[in-house]
Amino acid sequence: MNFYLPLKLFLIILLFCLSFVAKAQNETPKDSISNHQLKEIVVNQSKKTFTNSNGNIKVDVANSIYNSIPNTVDLLAKLPTVQVSSDKENITVIGKGIPLIYIDNQKVGMNDLNALVPADIKTIEIIQNPSSKYEAEGRSVILITRKFSKKDSFRTEISEVASFKKNYNNYLGFNSSFKKNKFEFKANFNYNRLNPWENHSIDYQIPSADINSKYDVMAETKRKQFVFGGGLFYKISEEDYFSFTISSKLQTDTFPINTITNNKNKDEINNVVTFSDNDSEKNFVNSFLNYSKKIKAINTQVFAGLQFSNFDQAGSSLVSDNYNATQFELSQNRDQKFKVNVFSGRIDLERKFKNEIKLEAGGLYSSADSKSDIDFFYYQNNQNERSHYDFKEQNLAGYSQFSGKIKKVDFSIGFRIENTNVDGKFRSDAAPLIDKNYTKFFPKARFTIPLDSTRSFIINYSKSISRPNYSSLSQGATYINPYFLYSRNIFLDPTIGNEISASFQYHDKSVKLNYYQNINPVYNSFSFDDKTKIMTFKDINFDKEKGLSLDFEAPFTYKFWTTTNSLVFVLEKIEDASAVFLSSKPYLYYYSNNQFKLPKEYSFVVSFWGVTKQNKGVFERNPMVLVDVAVSKVFFKKWNCTLSCNNVFKNVIEKEEFTINDISSKARYVVDSHEILVSIKYSFGKIKESDFKEKAIDENESRVR
Repeated sequence: MNFYLPLKLFLIILLFCLSFVAKAQNETPKDSISNHQLKEIVVNQSKKTFTNSNGNIKVDVANSIYNSIPNTVDLLAKLPTVQVSSDKENITVIGKGIPLIYIDNQKVGMNDLNALVPADIKTIEIIQNPSSKYEAEGRSVILITRKFSKKDSFRTEISEVASFKKNYNNYLGFNSSFKKNKFEFKANFNYNRLNPWENHSIDYQIPSADINSKYDVMAETKRKQFVFGGGLFYKISEEDYFSFTISSKLQTDTFPINTITNNKNKDEINNVVTFSDNDSEKNFVNSFLNYSKKIKAINTQVFAGLQFSNFDQAGSSLVSDNYNATQFELSQNRDQKFKVNVFSGRIDLERKFKNEIKLEAGGLYSSADSKSDIDFFYYQNNQNERSHYDFKEQNLAGYSQFSGKIKKVDFSIGFRIENTNVDGKFRSDAAPLIDKNYTKFFPKARFTIPLDSTRSFIINYSKSISRPNYSSLSQGATYINPYFLYSRNIFLDPTIGNEISASFQYHDKSVKLNYYQNINPVYNSFSFDDKTKIMTFKDINFDKEKGLSLDFEAPFTYKFWTTTNSLVFVLEKIEDASAVFLSSKPYLYYYSNNQFKLPKEYSFVVSFWGVTKQNKGVFERNPMVLVDVAVSKVFFKKWNCTLSCNNVFKNVIEKEEFTINDISSKARYVVDSHEILVSIKYSFGKIKESDFKEKAIDENESRVR
């Protein structure tokens, strides 16, 4: 598919929508006065898809075109300031780093997002300054709130999404809910057949060893996904409820990888073609058990929750190398397994006093136990390498928060104390390799000073921690070619951050100035073994980083057009003794989402985001621009059809340059994000009136990763 086809598609859809607008404006309105008696007047108010309050952006997913996106990670990638990595394994927020992710009242991770279907989502909120009630991990929170019915109903949705990238992808889903009086049941099942394609290359030099090397790797994956789950919600009384939810994702991958390598070591030059036949399984199960009770005698709301999750991954690779166009010879047979179980329990207490004063306190206990096993066979010398690594981590946390209003000033002051105990040990060793026990104190404070009914000034301070995920703390490596490995790092330490910000809000528009400092930030690094002549690419802790950002949020509506705009100026500086400092310059991030409500229930959306060249001190990254368009229509009140084109101009190529440990690298990642999607969703069921009313919940106070 060439460049002009998506451009033509974009222009055709745009002209098509504009013709409807012109037709609607030229229609002569009929007389609104008649001799017939009016039986009822219905006032309809369309909900805004995006709302901005104090710099926090909330997205109404359930009532927007975004509910047609087939998976939650791709949905997050379309939100302002949210960036998803090319491998879809990491999420960052511009100027904020890796966020904390919550689904309702529980902290979750990437696996939970992949097991959550967008049809279950009510809203998503990007909270820039989370309170002490949330874990101290992360400087921002992505809060996902799921749907719950307010009326007795039975509803089932069947969805089919056909995705055309380099290869064809298909998403088939069933989502059902049933509510009767105080009971609500939910269930979902999705079957996805995906065929992702990826390509990247790295060109690196090691002057001290007189090595120049470049590889280009391409992989096409055949992936099967089963995503399913269910839940029970029981409303005991107006203030009390009980809920149980379970979700799972079972995935199998078959992905042959082809790598072409040109390696020069002094006077020795080798051209190597590497072929690896790979299979992997990734199975994830997560369950929540929540209970909320209002103790009226002391006017206190009590929330208690239990969570258990299991992630089990196994992979095998049979690797062959062909040196200098001779013949393929078996090199390695690599089997790797990783498994982690995580259990957590929490309790939150909330008591309201007079004059809008509120006291909150709570505690959290979590325990993680992971095992990673490797079994490698090297054909060259007929030797085996076996290793078993066990990792345990326990966290105990408590928090207290005091909030309310004094005269006209809203305030929130709180702190959180977290104790972490870590133990990592190879089974063949007598003593632990990792033995850490530390306690950290995390204060937070926010003051909102209203200037009048439309303007306010907000000051915020917070201290946070960002821990590596459990997979990153395991052993294991990916074979790229005879000279290059991707490896994990069991020695990673958490990142500690301090942040202060000031913002000004006018109606739904805001501007915010933010400054942060991080100790032990985690970034990519190279290390070279002079004996084996093998390069290893892995995450390490850098010395420090600091950044300054200026964020403008400017939504507005004009007739049938609603637009949401984010403009962020960012200056970041990353430093490490092992890295060459290149330059640190400001860069600009811009996001714009434009929705057009057209006649006959057509909805048209065009959104785009872009970032200028990023000079972050150690890393230099190229500028990028991405444009998405979509048009949606509801037929016969039950059929929702959406046609969308992502990355219209097919131009997302990520480039990165840096020099670490006397190793200079230029990397290039080609992202398979150009996509045409056809989504069809059919809904059936019935909804009837009910006297049962659900209490309005402040979704800012909910909580997960």
